[in-house]
Amino acid sequence: MNHKEIWRRQAVPCLIVFGAFHLYFFFFIPGGRTRYLLYLDLLLLVFGVLWLAGSYMKLKKYETEKKELLEHKEIICRIMDDFDNRDIADHDVQVMEEQLNQQFQENCDLQDYIAKWCHEVKVPLAAALLINERDSDRAHKMSMREQLERINQLLGSMLLGCKLQSSLFDLQIKKVWLPECVKTSIHNNQFFLIQKGFELVIEAEQLAVYTDPAWLVYILDQLINNAIKYGQKKDGEMEDSVPYLRIWTDQEDHAIMLWVEDRGVGIHNKELYDLMFAFLATEDLA
Repeated sequence: MNHKEIWRRQAVPCLIVFGAFHLYFFFFIPGGRTRYLLYLDLLLLVFGVLWLAGSYMKLKKYETEKKELLEHKEIICRIMDDFDNRDIADHDVQVMEEQLNQQFQENCDLQDYIAKWCHEVKVPLAAALLINERDSDRAHKMSMREQLERINQLLGSMLLGCKLQSSLFDLQIKKVWLPECVKTSIHNNQFFLIQKGFELVIEAEQLAVYTDPAWLVYILDQLINNAIKYGQKKDGEMEDSVPYLRIWTDQEDHAIMLWVEDRGVGIHNKELYDLMFAFLATEDLA
């Protein structure tokens, strides 16, 4: 119950008693001296003003304490000594914590199942890739290989997503040589790079950074995938020009930078708007 409600519940009975007493004085006390009633009203007015001032100061103190508590990153009912119905609030918090823990465990179980499923699917996928190598029809072979490689990339992305959401997720930060990560990412996308006929320029110097190599390779994979997807010829380019991808490193003072450049058409405005709309919708849901 807030302070306004408390004031209302206290003030209404007082006003009713005050009005009833005045009616009784005027109609049922013959010869009553009005000045005595005025003295009594004056005293009641003084006490009322004092009561209102005290209540106002108490309310200001309460609002200040509440503002300070709301800035804490803790459950308020567990750090307030004079919290009303604290036992009920503690009970509700415990119930919510149990529900959240149960939901968290269910999500972990689902992520473990998805990760296990991805690993199991990789076995028949590898077999399918081997079988595809034996296909004598080159057009059919390349078409099927493209779809199998896409499935392989999607499985890799899903596994990394499960790792990110897992309760056991832990960034493995260590010293990593940039050329090794670039080489791994190029190998992951070599089929599509060869298929699209990309001209590769790799100028990654033997520089080391501290990062999680799996996630650095994942980011490079996404950049190279975008380069492949949007690496068509720009308007006005010659028909015999080939898609271009350049990866190089740069070092300035204490900063090491890894650059990825392509010369494709880039992401179309419509797709950028779609991405922006999807991002805003996700933020609203969150």
